[in-house]
Formats: sequence, C-alpha cells, structure tokens
Amino acid sequence: MNGATNNWGIPADLETLVLARDKNCIYCATEMLQRVPRGQPRKMAATWEHIINDARIVTLENIARCCWACNSSKGRKTLAAWLHSAYCLSRGINEHTVAQIVKDALRTARMTPNHAMERTATRCAFTFCMTGTSSLRSTRGLSGRRSSLSR
Repeated sequence: MNGATNNWGIPADLETLVLARDKNCIYCATEMLQRVPRGQPRKMAATWEHIINDARIVTLENIARCCWACNSSKGRKTLAAWLHSAYCLSRGINEHTVAQIVKDALRTARMTPNHAMERTATRCAFTFCMTGTSSLRSTRGLSGRRSSLSR
C-alpha cells in the first residue's frame, strides 16, 4: 500500500476499496451524492464513517461511506445505541435493514465486546507507528473474512 492518504487519514488503497463497495449509505441505503449541487441540502452527501467510533481502527471492516444525515445523527454514539435512537426508529433503520458490513460489526461486537476492538486498534496503531504507513497484507478483520489490510 502506498503512503498516500486522503484528508481523513484513510490510505488511498483502502479509500478505493471502500468507494467501490459503498455506493449507498450503509445505514439507510439512500443513494449518496459525491458532490452536493449548490443550494441543495447536504443530507444525501457521502461522508466517511468509522462504524466502531475509534479513529485508530482504519480497516476495510470499520471504514465505510454513509450519508451526511446518518453520520450527523450517529455522531459519537455507539452503533448499538444509535440504532435504538429516535432518528433510526423514525426512519426504519435497524440491525436488519443496514448493510452487511454493519451487521458484521454488530455480530462481532456482541461476540467480543470491547476487548477485540481495543486489540485491533492497538495493532493498527502499532503497525502504523512502526512502519509510518499502513501496510497492505492479508489478515482477518472484524467480519472474520480475509481482507487486504494490516492488523
């Protein structure tokens, strides 16, 4: 993986994979706009999202695209708490309607609360600190499937 990152610190190779995967919001499934026309509301603008709110976890399983409205509503709430919020309830967003990547994150969080996420974040931070970049290599991520990201 090259050392280039976007404005949010997401490696270019990871950005490419996420952009190819997430055409619709991972939460509400709305078709997102890459650029909002002048004078139009931002709610359908595509934004970068950490599914698990930990900026140290920069993996294909944790970085995603969602609409501005969902991202703004979720803020720093945990995924499970946000899915029970008035915003989600009023829009029919729940653990059954979200994208598969979100379902995988919820399943992993139920099976391994906090400790697995903390270990993943520590591994990512350690790899970055030791190499200065996020190396691209095969590993198992939150979903248990092979991905092309470092631990």
